[in-house]
Amino acid sequence: MSPQARPCECVPVNQDWEDRVAALWDRFDDYAETEEDEARFRADVDALVAELPEGSPLGPFERACAWDSTGRSDKAVPLYQEALGLGLADVSPYKARRTKIQLASSLRNTGRAEEGVALLTPELEAPSDELNDAVRATLALCLSSLGRDREALSLALGALAPHLPRYQRSMANYARLLVEPGEQPGA
Repeated sequence: MSPQARPCECVPVNQDWEDRVAALWDRFDDYAETEEDEARFRADVDALVAELPEGSPLGPFERACAWDSTGRSDKAVPLYQEALGLGLADVSPYKARRTKIQLASSLRNTGRAEEGVALLTPELEAPSDELNDAVRATLALCLSSLGRDREALSLALGALAPHLPRYQRSMANYARLLVEPGEQPGA
């Protein structure tokens, strides 16, 4: 935790604020992919963040997402870390899990894939939610960046298997066998 980061004792913001943030993100594709429009989008996020109580972990979370979504993982990483350090998990466990996924992706994008693996590996044992596949997909990318392609493929196949109309059991077994010690099929 940075010297300025203290756990937030604030209550979550109201639904109106959350709705306006969601509406802004829904309009993200309306912003052209020019530096000027990306800066305008980040300024719109900053305006909403300015409404938050001081020390709210939602501020750095939203700012990190804005930097990340406009191609600046390097600017997003410290903001994601700040959001977690300020107690985002206490305000929104769901957004904290999203932060870990997005932070791991940004770490990978900035050449720090090993940190992404360390961050996401415990998430494989976290309570199940709709982000499970995103955890596995991002972890697979981090592993692949480290040359651990069999582990990456195993995670990706394992995440895909339940969504297949058939072959779920076979694909899940193939995914498992990719990382089990000993003779590997197709090795």
